[in-house]
Amino acid sequence: MRIALFLTCFNDTLFPGTGRAVVELLERLGHTVEFPLAQTCCGQMHANTGYAQEATALARRFARVFGDCELVVSPSASCVAMVRDQYPRLARAAGDAGLAREVAALAPRVLELSELLVDRLGAEDVGATFAHRVTYHPTCHSLRLLDVGDRPLRLLRAVRGIDLVELPDARECCGFGGTFAVKNADVSSAILADKLRHVMSTRAEVCVAADNSCLMHIGGGLSRLRAGVRTMHLAEVLASAA
Repeated sequence: MRIALFLTCFNDTLFPGTGRAVVELLERLGHTVEFPLAQTCCGQMHANTGYAQEATALARRFARVFGDCELVVSPSASCVAMVRDQYPRLARAAGDAGLAREVAALAPRVLELSELLVDRLGAEDVGATFAHRVTYHPTCHSLRLLDVGDRPLRLLRAVRGIDLVELPDARECCGFGGTFAVKNADVSSAILADKLRHVMSTRAEVCVAADNSCLMHIGGGLSRLRAGVRTMHLAEVLASAA
């Protein structure tokens, strides 16, 4: 199967290793991964800060770049949620019937990594080995907009050598929320403090999630506390073979 990778601007700029892990994982499973070079930001930052016109322009670009792809995968639940949840709203608000039709056709084919693996490829055991104590943080967009459920946990449970421990109050936000962490720093820090306390209570070596934006926030807090806990994207764990 030929699958297009939507890496997202955040990962491309700050966490390119996650994109490489997605490619390694899918190629190991026998699939061809394409990377459309014309891809840019999905427009989430613009939409969430009130720049609807600019976000709509990026939605049109996304539809042009990925419109002919059979399947599109992204290691970012929040950006997939932007495409599937906010693009239809932007098209309606702009009165752009053509964009609305393009989005309606494309959005069901844009999948977060665990959705692709479990639902479309039927793969829970992806041949990964990761002999570490791990806890999993389910990000807000993956839970509340994509409803990925336990798909990431099913994938992690099948990893050889892993010691997967439950995160207390896992469904609670980490406090990032994009610009929320900047505009509401005190509230964000208080939410993060709760999340860090729960992560450290598990005595995990690694905190895993499906969004590097949340992992950056959590990882920064863990680093400042010198907690000795590192963060990793789900794709990087699943790509580990030794």
